[in-house]
Amino acid sequence: MTGLELPLLTIAFLVCASFLAGWVDSIVGGGGLVQLPSLLIGLPADTPVPTISGTNKVPSFMGTSVAALTYLRRIPVDWWGVLPLVAGSATGSALGARLTHFLDRAAFTPLVLAAIVGVGVYTWRRPHLGLQHRAKHAGWRSRALLGAIGLVVGLWDGFIGPGTGSFFLIALVGVMGYEFLSATTYAKLANWTTNLAAIVVLGWTGNILWGIALAMGCANLLGGFTGARTALRNGNAFVRRVFGWVIVALGVKLTWDMVDSMVVS
Repeated sequence: MTGLELPLLTIAFLVCASFLAGWVDSIVGGGGLVQLPSLLIGLPADTPVPTISGTNKVPSFMGTSVAALTYLRRIPVDWWGVLPLVAGSATGSALGARLTHFLDRAAFTPLVLAAIVGVGVYTWRRPHLGLQHRAKHAGWRSRALLGAIGLVVGLWDGFIGPGTGSFFLIALVGVMGYEFLSATTYAKLANWTTNLAAIVVLGWTGNILWGIALAMGCANLLGGFTGARTALRNGNAFVRRVFGWVIVALGVKLTWDMVDSMVVS
């Protein structure tokens, strides 16, 4: 499935949604909360799940690319240290993308909602979380944990997607002890990897609508550039606030989906 005729108004809606998704995603992740639902609304009801996922990955990849480059110009990165995170992310995302053909999203919603609520409460009860760098692990233990984080969150991204950037950020701040700006930089690199791996897998099987994907990608790229510069200008406290907003939005959206599916059934 490589081409699709869409009304101009639908295309405009998808492009605007992708810009907003890029802005949010470049700061704390969670842009998929905006972008993926917009594709579910805008694309025909009979569009296969792998095609929706594959089309979503292209603008996500483009936006994450420019956001990652913007952060890398300002935030120092331990490249040897980040390697396990990137390797685990690529492996997990490729596996998850293969599983999209068997996706039953309703079965995952209650578990994800519980995770979002738990993380939101955890962050709210710790007002200094992510404002200072307090590394909790070192050596082989640190590398093993980074690889595990990449594998698990990468699997989620390839399989379902929304919230991936936030989940990376949660793990890097809560488990590894990074401050928000450093964690966001690492999360961008990991998310860039998961998007690329999913594009390779889903593109190989013809599950990307390249026309709309590239149009949305340009908008996401602009949103990512704008959002990254906003985060760097305003610092950790601002990133923490936006992170809280996104967590609330994720929780509300997942709750709505769960209730809606129960009513329909």
